[in-house]
Amino acid sequence: MFRIRRGATASIAAGCGIALAALFAGAPSGVAAPRSATPQAAAPQVHVQTGDVRLVRSHGHVYRVEIHGRHGVIPMRGARGDAVRKQVGRAPADSTLIYNGGPVQHQVGVYLVFWGNQWDSDGNGVQQYQTDLFNGLGTSSDSWSTVTSQYTDDSGQGPSFGGPVLGGTWVDDSAPAPANAQQADIAAEADAAASHFGVSGPDVQIVVMSPSGTSPDGFPNSGFCAWHDYDGTVSYTNMPYVLDAGSSCGANSVANQLDGFSIVGGHEYAESLTDPQPSSGWVASDGEEDGDLCAWQNLGTISLPTGDFAMQPTWSNAAGGCAMSG
Repeated sequence: MFRIRRGATASIAAGCGIALAALFAGAPSGVAAPRSATPQAAAPQVHVQTGDVRLVRSHGHVYRVEIHGRHGVIPMRGARGDAVRKQVGRAPADSTLIYNGGPVQHQVGVYLVFWGNQWDSDGNGVQQYQTDLFNGLGTSSDSWSTVTSQYTDDSGQGPSFGGPVLGGTWVDDSAPAPANAQQADIAAEADAAASHFGVSGPDVQIVVMSPSGTSPDGFPNSGFCAWHDYDGTVSYTNMPYVLDAGSSCGANSVANQLDGFSIVGGHEYAESLTDPQPSSGWVASDGEEDGDLCAWQNLGTISLPTGDFAMQPTWSNAAGGCAMSG
C-alpha cells in the first residue's frame, strides 16, 4: 500500500505535557485566538500530543490539528518495485475504487502557501509554475481533472469544474520555514493558511509548499515525494521542494526540471478531490487512491491556457484503467 503510517512525534516530559495540555484545554479547531493581520512567526514552538490530536503553537497562536496518517503517498521512482506496474497504463483488475461514504470535493478551491522567507528568492520559478498550473486546471481546456467527476458522494455529485481551481496564493515569509517540520507542523501551517485566506470546509485544498533545503516530514530520506491528509479543518498536502530529489521525484521526466512539481502536485490534487478526508472517499481495497494506482505510469503533457504541464494519468473506474482525460 502506498499509505505510510509512522509513529507520532516523541512526547515531551510527562509533567510538562500535562501542564501544557491543561493550559490549552478547550482550544477550538483551527485558530484558538484572534489572529493579527500579519503573521508573527512561522516556526512552530510547542507540541502537545493527545492521541491523534496535537496542539501546535505557530504564528503566535495555538492550532488544534488532527493527524490521520499519510495518504496518497507518491513514492520516489524506484523506491518501490510495484510503483511502476508491469501492465502498461493499467493496474490490476482488483483496483476498482470503492466509495466509503464520506465527502468528495464538488467545486474545489486550491490555495497555495509558499512557506517561509526562503521563498523570497525563487530562481527556478517554482511559484509561477505552480500558480500557472492551478490557474489552468479547472478551465474548459482541462479534460485531465474531469476524470475525477465520475466519483460522486451520497448527494450524487462529484467534482465539477467551471473555471480555474486556484483560490489564492500566499508567500508566508514572516520567518523561515522549519528545517525539519513534522506532520503536526505542516498541518498547523495549513490551518494558518486557511485562516489567512478565510476559507474552510470540504471543498478546500491547502497545498503547503516547502522551500528548497528543508526536510518536511523527513523528505527526501523518507522515500516519498508528497502526501495528503485532513487536519480536522481542511484537506492539505505536504508538498516538499521536489526538485531537491531530482529525477527521483520527476525532474526532467517529460519536458524540464520542474516536471516533478506538476506530476506530484497533480497526483495529490486528484486524490484530494476524491478522498479529501482519508479514507472515507473513494479508495481501492488495498488503500490506494486514484493517483496511487497510476503513479509514474505513462507520463505525458497536458495543455492548459496557462501552459503545458507534465502529468501522470489517474485511475478511472469507467475506463477500467489509468486515464489522462475523462
